[in-house]
Amino acid sequence: MSSRPPRAPRPHRRPHRDPVRVLAFDALRAVDERRAYANLVLPPLLTKARRAGELDTRDAALATELVYGTLRRQGTYDAVLAACVDRPLREVDPPVLDVLSLGAHQLLGTRIPVHAAVSASVELARYVLGDGRAKFVNAVLRRVAAHDLDGWLDRLCPPYDEDPERHLALRHAHPRWIVSALWDALGGGREEIESLLAADNERPRVTLAARPGRATREELLAAQPQAEPGRWSPYAVRLAEGGEPGALDAVREGRAGVQDEGSQLVALALAGAPVTGRDTRWLDGCAGPGGKAALLAGLAAERGAALLAAERQPHRARLVARALAGNPGPCQVIVADGRRPAWRPGAFDRVLVDVPCTGLGALRRRPEARWRRGPEDLDGLASLQRGLLRSALEAARPGGVVGYATCSPHLAETRVVVGDVLKGLRGPGDPRAEWIDARPLLPGVPGLGEGPDVQLWPHRHGTDAMYLALLRRTA
Repeated sequence: MSSRPPRAPRPHRRPHRDPVRVLAFDALRAVDERRAYANLVLPPLLTKARRAGELDTRDAALATELVYGTLRRQGTYDAVLAACVDRPLREVDPPVLDVLSLGAHQLLGTRIPVHAAVSASVELARYVLGDGRAKFVNAVLRRVAAHDLDGWLDRLCPPYDEDPERHLALRHAHPRWIVSALWDALGGGREEIESLLAADNERPRVTLAARPGRATREELLAAQPQAEPGRWSPYAVRLAEGGEPGALDAVREGRAGVQDEGSQLVALALAGAPVTGRDTRWLDGCAGPGGKAALLAGLAAERGAALLAAERQPHRARLVARALAGNPGPCQVIVADGRRPAWRPGAFDRVLVDVPCTGLGALRRRPEARWRRGPEDLDGLASLQRGLLRSALEAARPGGVVGYATCSPHLAETRVVVGDVLKGLRGPGDPRAEWIDARPLLPGVPGLGEGPDVQLWPHRHGTDAMYLALLRRTA
């Protein structure tokens, strides 16, 4: 009986480096390890890869989708992965979990074929984690591939009638506390809250603002033939999907900037509010990173007014100064805390405070923020927001106007803050103020509610969920 010679061992194959998925993995690690934001981390990674000849336009689009899609549905994918892993997810090393999440998004959130999604994820694991962990990734993702996204949601979501908030949180990839807060602020029934949550999961088109006196909307439209005028702001231009802001001369030169149309409307409403008497001194009390300040400075220059932009953090003050460079009228940037002002009381005719907040109104642009924030963050912001609004009222002269703005629709950061501050102005030395109906100052914008304040919504207006209250300082 003849015996076969022993089989020669298979030569070890070095893992293939897929530039798209390696870049996506690097972006997720930066978001996780440094608590960075994807919209700040991803562009330089893409630029570097393009310059190295590793990515074309199609590859860059796929890398962007992998990063944003994975972050956006992180909570839902975590629930799916938890059902496919034989230990708590907190015991899985974060880099392994990032590879698994990228794989889950390819399987459940894209049209990439199952075999391609699994094999590409395993190859990524081999390249960044090693062969041992790649076997674990392969086993888990094959379990994930047993169902599509709807199938997993049917298995994981409680019935809507039993627990509507938990049902919506899993199905639309929002933490439960955010679903509850948005629903309270929005009102209405199931259909509208689902429309809002769905809009939060859609990646918005890039919107530019032509800065008055330095650029026009027509110039931006001519430079980007596929771009469109904004829906509400006369300075807004929406780029086509995949449009590069840095490709425009006006953006590179600082004459235009990336700015959501909701933010533009806040600045325009403050600038349009009627004041009695002089109108020569304007203040942006929380100016960083400078988008609203640049728009206000241009509008002020057209009327012969001057803008003072204050920002507490020096590095953000430098961004404001860059945004204001070349403004046709007088403007100044200072490093100052709006709660401890460097100006005398009653010095300004118009004052804007766009206060620090949870950022729940910009979840379309910063999808990872929904998983970082918690209800406890509201407590840390409450005193700051109230202090900034009170200081803004003290900075305005009688007859002047104050705008309180925040990129959050949470009632604890919007109407409750304004109401508390107004109720607290009872001492003999306190400023007095009254509401201004902000709705007529946003002409053509529908669905603004009963007033006098304004809450914008992604699903109604196509903007971030910006809030604006306008107040007139009285004697």
